[in-house]
Amino acid sequence: MLRHRLVIVIALAGTMALLLIGCKPTSTPVVVTPRPTTTVEPTAPAEPQPTPLGDMSVDFELVTDGLSQPLLVTGAGDDSGRLFVVEKSGLVWIIRDGIRSTQPFLDISGAVSTNSERGLLGLAFSQSFAEDNLFYVDYTDKDGTTTISRMTASGDSAVSGSEQVLLKIKQPYANHNGGMLAFGPDGDLYVATGDGGSGGDPNGNGQNTSVLLGKLLRIDVARDNTAVRDTEYGIPPDNPFANTPGASREIWAYGLRNPWRFSFDRMTGDLWIGDVGQDAWEEIDFQPADSVGGENYGWNAYEGTHTYPPGAKAPKGDFALPVVEYDHKAGESVTGGYVYRGTTEPMLWGTYFYGDYVSGRVWGLQRTALGFETRELADTAYNVVSFGEDDAGELYMVDFGGAIYRVVAK
Repeated sequence: MLRHRLVIVIALAGTMALLLIGCKPTSTPVVVTPRPTTTVEPTAPAEPQPTPLGDMSVDFELVTDGLSQPLLVTGAGDDSGRLFVVEKSGLVWIIRDGIRSTQPFLDISGAVSTNSERGLLGLAFSQSFAEDNLFYVDYTDKDGTTTISRMTASGDSAVSGSEQVLLKIKQPYANHNGGMLAFGPDGDLYVATGDGGSGGDPNGNGQNTSVLLGKLLRIDVARDNTAVRDTEYGIPPDNPFANTPGASREIWAYGLRNPWRFSFDRMTGDLWIGDVGQDAWEEIDFQPADSVGGENYGWNAYEGTHTYPPGAKAPKGDFALPVVEYDHKAGESVTGGYVYRGTTEPMLWGTYFYGDYVSGRVWGLQRTALGFETRELADTAYNVVSFGEDDAGELYMVDFGGAIYRVVAK
């Protein structure tokens, strides 16, 4: 989930803040002017227009604390008002009105490896959860293998023994596991995978379309559909490599190093990806809602907009460059967020929020008539490990130190 140099630190929750924060950096993210790619133009912002970033700042309202290495917060989409918080160790807790449940919703701690960047990393609820009670998890098993499973809930608990393993991906190293799961507007499940770890992508997985590492995958988990169903899940027939000999049919996009957190704008369907960098550059990638997939985000030929290794000759190919990048004077581990679509904070509406795990800084990003614009909105002491949405579209921030905050206008 984080940079490879943070592997030892991430396992030591009690010392992370002291070891990582240090002096606050002074650099700022830079909006990239993308060169032509195969993707279409960004989706036009919907009305009303967002508040100008120059008139905006944010604060963080405590929802709950006392958690152990939380990594994710989400609603279930069932209008129950529940928040579900994922802990790295393999627990999921329910939060109601700031009060944590006495028993975990899910406990798979006995099946999860947690050393380095491993753990229970992703959680997504079926888009029909109120009716089918199905949810999906992404975790590293005791062998360090990425495991995507479907489970069933009953009330405030997962049903014991209901796990159905859908996909396993061997990991050559303990870091860069990705782990985010989210359903897209098309109803398919998207899965983020890191490049397999170590440093510099030594196996060349990011640019290799025959493997599942360093990718954004798209699979069909519906039980009755027209997808190709020769696996535990379906292959959407319009996946960009579904009919390419030798390629992995699950791939939606590739050239990613460690897409720790991604999200879909719940209003426009646009896709935002925070891809954690190597030694120099962090990036935010953007895919418009009407993309047909197949974007190559560059890793390990590029780190951000810069050739990798530094000074290497620019490779041939059609690469989708990030819309924003920042160097390691600004932060060292980007955390992708969400476009705010709630109602209680109208000043935040239409702004994409992202942050940095190491520096604790939080930025806003908007698409304007002139392109993309970004600005720092907060400088915190938090380990910003994730953002999240509840059922109503309200925005939350997860501090790996043990707390969940609601993002509010200041």
